[in-house]
Amino acid sequence: MTRLRYGIALLIGCTAFAATPALAHHGWAWSTGENVKLTGKITSVKLGNPHGHVTMDVDGETWDMVVGQPWRNERAGLKDGDIAEGVVMTVDGEPSADGQKILKVERLWIDDQEYTLYPDRL
Repeated sequence: MTRLRYGIALLIGCTAFAATPALAHHGWAWSTGENVKLTGKITSVKLGNPHGHVTMDVDGETWDMVVGQPWRNERAGLKDGDIAEGVVMTVDGEPSADGQKILKVERLWIDDQEYTLYPDRL
């Protein structure tokens, strides 16, 4: 019986440990809860699942913009090539609470066209 209890405890501990990074990464808990608006030039783009990353130069500082999943970007009206290197983009979203230059984008503007990625957050 002791082996069975040990095995169950080990399984529970491993499962909890494996889930910890996912809990820390997903959602909005890592952000400040306050929105900021930034404008800059896109320097690199990696779109895809689980979400895209767009690097922007904002007044000489490098920011990582976390954009939506492909389906979310498409639902907002973005098309292939809209988010591309060299494009000037304005973003509105929540920055990282730990001071890193990371922003979870809720809305963005390209050429005065607004795209809302998270309408439920506005």
